[in-house]
Formats: sequence, C-alpha cells, structure tokens
Amino acid sequence: MSETLEIIFVRTCWQYTPEDGQWFTAAYHWFNIAEGCAWVACASLVFRRFQTHRKSPSEICYAIAFLAFAVTDFAEAWEQSSWLIWLKLLNLIVLFQLRRTIMSRYYPAAKLY
Repeated sequence: MSETLEIIFVRTCWQYTPEDGQWFTAAYHWFNIAEGCAWVACASLVFRRFQTHRKSPSEICYAIAFLAFAVTDFAEAWEQSSWLIWLKLLNLIVLFQLRRTIMSRYYPAAKLY
C-alpha cells in the first residue's frame, strides 16, 4: 500500500533536463512556461475588470487563483509530480467555482471573462 500512496502523492513523474536533448522535454518545458504566461494574462484581465467595475471583492480571489495556477504551470515546467497534479486539480476546481459564481452574479451578459 505504501507504494500506491507514494505514486499518488509524492512521485516525481518528469523533470526538465535541458542536456538530455529530447525534443519532447524542451517542448513540454516551454509549453508550460507559455501556459503560465497565459494564466498571468487572465489574472491581469480579471484584476483590471475589478479595478474598472468594482462589483465584487471575490474578483481579487479569482485573479489570485489564476496567478496560483500560473505558478503551478511554471513549477511544472521544471518538474511534474503527483502532489503538483493534485494541487493543480484543486486550483482548477476553485477557478471554476469562482468563475461560475462571479460571472452569473455580476456579469451575466459576459461570455468570455
């Protein structure tokens, strides 16, 4: 049973090593960095919308959740581990919940963000 727990919670699945020369390693690394930058952009848009409209302080939490997801992508660019996957899943659940609440309550006509 301890091996199963190790796989589920603490196993390192992948690490970035630039000297290994594999195209997938480099592509995966840079994809995660680009994805993290996209989440930072989403956080910036949400924070800017909050500054413009100031409809709910929950939008600050929403922006922070996007930033947290960006941080996990930046971490994943160097190492993918099972605890990081669980953290990303938890953060994704929080993001969806915040989005549903904020968009339905304060911006029902908005379609994008």
